[in-house]
Amino acid sequence: MTALTLSTSSASTLRADAVVVGVAKGAKGVVVAPGAEAVDKAFGGKLAAVLETLGASGAEGEVTKLPAADGLKAPVVLAVGLGDAPAKGDGYDSEALRRAAGSAARALHGTKKAGFALPVEDAEAAAAVSEGALLGAYSFTAYRSNGNGAKNAKDAKKGKDAKTPLAEVAILGGKPRDKDFKAAAERAQALTAEINRARDLINMPSNDLDPKSFATQAQAAAKEFGLKVEVLDEKALKKGGFGGLMGVGQGSEAPPRLVRIAHTHAKAKKTLALVGKGITYDSGGISLKPAGHNETMKCDMSGAAAVFAAVVAAARLGLEVNVTGWLALAENMPSGNATRPGDVLTMYSGKTVEVLNTDAEGRLVLADALTRASEEKPDAIVDVATLTGAMVLALGNRTFGIMANDDAFRTSIHEIAEEVGEQSWPMPMPSELRKGMDSPIADIANMGERMGGGLVAGLFLKEFVGEGIAWAHLDIAGPAFHEGSPWGYTPKGGTGSAVRTLVRLAERTAAGDLG
Repeated sequence: MTALTLSTSSASTLRADAVVVGVAKGAKGVVVAPGAEAVDKAFGGKLAAVLETLGASGAEGEVTKLPAADGLKAPVVLAVGLGDAPAKGDGYDSEALRRAAGSAARALHGTKKAGFALPVEDAEAAAAVSEGALLGAYSFTAYRSNGNGAKNAKDAKKGKDAKTPLAEVAILGGKPRDKDFKAAAERAQALTAEINRARDLINMPSNDLDPKSFATQAQAAAKEFGLKVEVLDEKALKKGGFGGLMGVGQGSEAPPRLVRIAHTHAKAKKTLALVGKGITYDSGGISLKPAGHNETMKCDMSGAAAVFAAVVAAARLGLEVNVTGWLALAENMPSGNATRPGDVLTMYSGKTVEVLNTDAEGRLVLADALTRASEEKPDAIVDVATLTGAMVLALGNRTFGIMANDDAFRTSIHEIAEEVGEQSWPMPMPSELRKGMDSPIADIANMGERMGGGLVAGLFLKEFVGEGIAWAHLDIAGPAFHEGSPWGYTPKGGTGSAVRTLVRLAERTAAGDLG
């Protein structure tokens, strides 16, 4: 776990292994960003010129390392690109700071301590740099030799492993005695710890994370952070009539679970329900996925991981709002006991669903959880799921789609996501697509028209939301699992997509900003 401190030290006097400075693309070349004045002075006011000589341009995420000049305690200076320099009088965008700090922290894997001399004019900027650095320092090494990626025990003890995360981040100019700066740092630590919890769960292979073991992790976190938790096993699910969860999970030797994990506050006036899709492995079931589409399907529980992390974060932050998480956990496997295409399931709501495709299973487990969550009459419900490839085709790999039964609620969530730096886009719910899910033998089918498949899935889920409850659906199929090279604070593998949005939604609900 990377440590975070707010430091009053100058970039020139801080004892650290490296000092990070920001540079940007100016009209006439590289511009040194505020916060780096002491470093620039050590280079005789020619830091920008030196960096240009080394090929730096100030482009977003660009990293340039150089030996420190005389007068600096740290032996290395790392310059990270912030992108285009802001107009005179404007500050740097929070997301630009977050990404730059993440790129720098990633480049410093294997380093013990680094000072971040990036622009931190206020607590909001300090929060962005803190979040970016702590997220960028993330590394999943649980399955490497010695548990940290070192080739042998000797190297592990000496800290020679390049995959070991940056151990300590010092935010220079962070004003440790200022109430707002201190609160920003504490929030960043709690938030990023939970995002990284979600990342760990997503990256964990399915032979170690099945519905039962996921539920066990929720129980452990509940005990640690004072949360209420209830786990329904396969017997309770069958007795309770949870046909969606049982129908999806019955083909696996690892039976399904429904976890209710809740943060409550004595002063809370609102209740927010979060529902997460938790398919710990998705083979597609009898409608088996083709080769090339199975390898990353351990990540199909990313929605449940995000919900779990958000509830724990709400507890750690002491938010004055009740936040209840519902983790719909199952493994979708083919076997002699598996649900077949053409089977009809009776859902927890009492509605019947004709299963035309067993690889459209996420909506089935979510439907049961949405109905159960609705019974508690929350003020709003948000579900999060890696639900459809159609949403990835529509929005790409970095943007999640937002659908809702209330336009104002959808707009609020979109604004919140953009505010915290998560790319999202509001999507429609065309009523004419509902007819495609008509079934000749059941109340509804789990498939509809192929075109607009992401919207069809949202319409299906809407059928299971209680009347009069504001509801939104986040399809995070694109950004939940990153298969390319790391960038900014985004690692390869699980990203923790939607956690920041959910936590800020809880904060705004607690503050009464959502009505």
